[in-house]
Amino acid sequence: MDGLRALAKTFWIGGLWVIGIIVAPVLFKSLDAATAGMVAGRLFAVIAWVGLVCGVILLVDQIWRNGVGGVKHGGFWLVVGMLVCTLINQFGVAPIIVTLKQQMNHAAEGLFGGGFATWHAISSLIYLAQSLLGLAYVWQDRA
Repeated sequence: MDGLRALAKTFWIGGLWVIGIIVAPVLFKSLDAATAGMVAGRLFAVIAWVGLVCGVILLVDQIWRNGVGGVKHGGFWLVVGMLVCTLINQFGVAPIIVTLKQQMNHAAEGLFGGGFATWHAISSLIYLAQSLLGLAYVWQDRA
């Protein structure tokens, strides 16, 4: 189970950091904004699904190793926090952003721009919080 835990942690948290810090900025410097946004959005959706699977694996592992007392460990709650961020972004904020993008494509330029920018900022802050929770999880679990 140690190997599966290490893979889940590396795949999810490493993926969050690589996509957010390396891939997305490179996309926006290399491609037009619409294409970069479309590709980045798909990557963020993929890492969200990876996170849901890996997060469940990590929670089950915590309970498996420590019994019900596993819920008292900080790592358990860091993973729960990351999962909450994933759920909010993937199923709450992302659909709003998609709708606003569609409205922007069908309406006069700038009509829905403020709404999109606001929701994009909210999503970015949630992603940052999730990434920092992941950093804390890796840091506290390094021993």
